[in-house]
Amino acid sequence: MSAAKSLLVTGGSRGIGAAISLLAAQCGWRVAVNYARNEAAANEVVARIVRDGGEAFALRGDVGHEADIISMFAEVEHRFGRVDALVNNAGVVDRKARVDQMDAGRLERMMRVNLIGTIIAAREAVKRMSTVHGGRGGVIVNISSVAARLGSPDEYADYAAAKAGVEAFTVGLAREVALEGIRVNCVRPGTIDTEIHASGGQPDRAQRVSAAIPMKRPGTATEVAEAVLYLLSDAASYSTGSILEVSGGR
Repeated sequence: MSAAKSLLVTGGSRGIGAAISLLAAQCGWRVAVNYARNEAAANEVVARIVRDGGEAFALRGDVGHEADIISMFAEVEHRFGRVDALVNNAGVVDRKARVDQMDAGRLERMMRVNLIGTIIAAREAVKRMSTVHGGRGGVIVNISSVAARLGSPDEYADYAAAKAGVEAFTVGLAREVALEGIRVNCVRPGTIDTEIHASGGQPDRAQRVSAAIPMKRPGTATEVAEAVLYLLSDAASYSTGSILEVSGGR
């Protein structure tokens, strides 16, 4: 079994997830690049990692479904022998809407993917990493959003609520497993120039809201990835339950 540590990145095929996967491989991690539908994008990330001498594979699974998450962890163990770290990055937005325009189906999907999926994935990671379960420790990094602090009125208040839940969960789980060899932290990105805005029907949103950001520009996926890799590294060995903001000052 390789001495290199293994990492599962949910939603690792595009945007912030792809940047995390690529940077992690450069830092010596073996990476499982999870995707829900876009196999070609995941395979391209894997190909880039392999071309640079790293080790990775693409892993299909929808974090909105518990069975998929369980299967994903089993496959990572099969391929890499163990799971040393998890980045809970997968998430969804929806069309811009006020709360009085949102139906239960939208709300259920928002919470199932962005919050419940994060909790279930962390549960499976803890089962494998915790010293209580015979593991040797590990790291979990959850991806939140500045929306959790700002509320996203008139746009994504439901998304903001889900991400606020992710932050509360990060603190709770961190304290729960602090003596079991697991660190749990969170990165809170601001407006980042990725494809997620287009999936919510606002492809120009990152540039459009730049005026409200003190740095007057959106962030990049790589800037978020750098923060994630710090929290995954031994340099952050005394950090748990923390929320690291990467928002250009907003």
